[in-house]
Amino acid sequence: MDDTLKRYRESIDNIDAALVFMLAERFKITQAVGEYKAQHALPPADPGREERQIGRLRQLATDANLDPDFTEKFLRFIIDEVIRHHERLRDG
Repeated sequence: MDDTLKRYRESIDNIDAALVFMLAERFKITQAVGEYKAQHALPPADPGREERQIGRLRQLATDANLDPDFTEKFLRFIIDEVIRHHERLRDG
């Protein structure tokens, strides 16, 4: 493998590591949100907030020259997982 490709791959590996740590931090916070919701008998999902977040992140994606459809699919996957966690907390 040549040095240029090696450097590109090292950069990708660093970005992937940062993404994993950012997702871990996000899930720590959403876990706390789920516990709060369970304690206060709030619903696991908040469709209005989800739609606002998707719209906001679609715009950010557009601004960053990233496909907003991809961004929405990625965010929807995360939101759906968070809701599953919140449902488990609610159901004990």
